[in-house]
Amino acid sequence: MRIGGMSLVQILGAINFMLLMFQLFSGRHWIQVKSGIHRKVGMVLVVTASVHGFLAMVTAN
Repeated sequence: MRIGGMSLVQILGAINFMLLMFQLFSGRHWIQVKSGIHRKVGMVLVVTASVHGFLAMVTAN
């Protein structure tokens, strides 16, 4: 599946990378966020990473 010329797997991979960097920076306290936001973003990361991995396995040739 493609959106704007990019596959959905690539888009989810880029989103995962951004979420992972946010988790790293907020966990190291390089940026200040409330712990609730850090926890919610972590849950979103788990969901998007799971969907990303599932779609990558399903669409692999």
